[in-house]
Amino acid sequence: MSEDSEKEDYSDRTISDEDESDEDTFMKFVNEDIHQCALLTADSISDPFFPGTTQILLEYQLGRWVPRLREPRDLYGVSSSGPLSPTRWPYHCEVIDEKIEHIDWTPLNPEPMYIPTGLEMEPLYANSKEETVVYLAEDAYKEPCFVYSRVGGNRTPLKQPVDNCDDTLMFEARFESGNLQKVVKVAEYEYQLTVRPDLFTNKHTQWYYFQVTNTQAGIVYRFTIINFTKPASLYNRGMRPLFYSEKEASAHNIGWQRIGDQIKYYRNNQGQDRHHHFSLTWTFQFPHSKDTCYFAHCYPYTYTNLQEYLSGINNDPVRSKFCKIRVLCHTIARNMVYILTITTPLKNSESRKRKAVILTARVHPGETNSSWIMKGFLDYILGNSSDAKLLRDTFVFKVVPMLNPDGVIVGNYRCSLAGRDLNRNYTSLLKESFPSVWYTRNMIRRLMEKREVILYCDLHGHSKKENIFMYGCDGSDRCKALYLQQRIFPLMLSKNCPDKFSFSSCKFNIQKSKEGTGRVVMWKMGIRNSFTMEATFCGSTLGNKRGTHFNTKDLESMGYHFCDSLLDYCDPDRTKYYQCLRELEEMEKHINLEKVIDDSDTSLKEITLDLETSSHASDSSESNDSQTDLLKLNSQIKTKKIQLKTKKERNSTIARHQNIREEEQEQKYLDESLLGF
Repeated sequence: MSEDSEKEDYSDRTISDEDESDEDTFMKFVNEDIHQCALLTADSISDPFFPGTTQILLEYQLGRWVPRLREPRDLYGVSSSGPLSPTRWPYHCEVIDEKIEHIDWTPLNPEPMYIPTGLEMEPLYANSKEETVVYLAEDAYKEPCFVYSRVGGNRTPLKQPVDNCDDTLMFEARFESGNLQKVVKVAEYEYQLTVRPDLFTNKHTQWYYFQVTNTQAGIVYRFTIINFTKPASLYNRGMRPLFYSEKEASAHNIGWQRIGDQIKYYRNNQGQDRHHHFSLTWTFQFPHSKDTCYFAHCYPYTYTNLQEYLSGINNDPVRSKFCKIRVLCHTIARNMVYILTITTPLKNSESRKRKAVILTARVHPGETNSSWIMKGFLDYILGNSSDAKLLRDTFVFKVVPMLNPDGVIVGNYRCSLAGRDLNRNYTSLLKESFPSVWYTRNMIRRLMEKREVILYCDLHGHSKKENIFMYGCDGSDRCKALYLQQRIFPLMLSKNCPDKFSFSSCKFNIQKSKEGTGRVVMWKMGIRNSFTMEATFCGSTLGNKRGTHFNTKDLESMGYHFCDSLLDYCDPDRTKYYQCLRELEEMEKHINLEKVIDDSDTSLKEITLDLETSSHASDSSESNDSQTDLLKLNSQIKTKKIQLKTKKERNSTIARHQNIREEEQEQKYLDESLLGF
């Protein structure tokens, strides 16, 4: 069901007490006068006045028949009365019948990054006619572009080229989110792997997720993926591949874990047409023989995982009251894109008072870490804590948890089935080609007509940098007030989560190549706090987490810290807000000083003027590098964490601390700041 015509209202419809009171009144009326009420479909009435349709229901009320429309079907996409919406694939994609499932598990101790020894090998493979192909998936190349979809895809069995009775490992990736194109056995215990580019493209080889069976314990195997395209990789900064064993899961309740030795990411000689390729190699010993195992680039989170999660919300009598699930639109393959509206049911007088917060994720399907952050956010905001309730009472949350389900299903890294990056097409008018971002932009535009949107955040994964950080926006005609304000929320987030979130890695600029991204488009539409949150595929270089990988609980915790920082940002007690503002002003002064030192021919006055009015200063890499250096030099400037409070406690704190002297100081500070603009 597309968000169109009258259905469009459902996808952006605010939960209101008025709606619920109407239903309650009607049910009360039915209960009291059930003997006077009946339901018939219009086609059961022989009167020619009524059309022959099953979509009009006739209710007998107070001696007369009252027509009304039947409730639309598939409104929620997930239903307690039936199965989940079936997953649709491009018709030519081969899909196995087996459903792949993994347990949730968090390691007891943080998993350390790999420390190179300097002795890691760099296998280089020459093409040989004698090579043994043990896995080959050619179905991806049967069509040059998307044609049509089919539930379950093409289930024609793919015969394995080798006999599974010998000691050769068996590979499989024809399942949801799986990605593996070809495997060649180059030695007795050594395998050369090729990952599949995004469907209907010839690039974006980064995501891998595949199954291995017929394992032998105690044998050192080597795996080498030979067709990566990015020159830099976190694998050269300590990142390890992820591994899952079904026997470990069933016997010891152990799930995904970081593994591997002799890990090396390097340039190989496989490049063609002047395009160089890069290899990732690692060695590993399987813990069990005859086991079913998996390797992955990041913790998988599939479209089916999302549907099951949303079904749990929909079937929960408590959470479903303040979380309404709708279908925003359908994808090219006719999979559903869901939108969640989360807020305490509104009173009529409050309908326009609540401000809105928008979160989206998984526009890039291979960035699965964004889904785990989204899950953490939803777990917290739908929980029963006093702060979660306060957030629901204060804001209307619009959440699109998976913008690119087609790409997620087929195992793409970056693109949709249009063969394009959706996060470069938020300005596109091609609704049929890019439905999810078109409808998201349209939903936000209509939402802004009803209420103020104070924050937009699109969740992503990052393949080159550690930690978690944000990208924001600066305009060419910016003023100092907006320049500092846009940095307050990320700074608060870094203080609430100092071992994961790095403010020094944040950047605030608009590159021409990024003008079609959600972050920039929403900022130009008028959302001042418009961010992309980037989560590393690797781990942290900060605090107690330094030198360790992020696990799923670490990623989920960022959802809580996002909510925590949102409460701080909107706290009626503005102490934290102004502390961050002062700290940012102090940083700005150091940036000015850095520029004076770097350019002795430029006066301090000219530098200060340039920082406040230049059309290019905030967008230059020099400005961001200076900010990074500044934060390293001034790490001692910290804002002490203030205990979160409910609304009652906050109001009590404000009343207790309010006095004439503080008001005069705050007003004086604001006046001085405004005069400085």
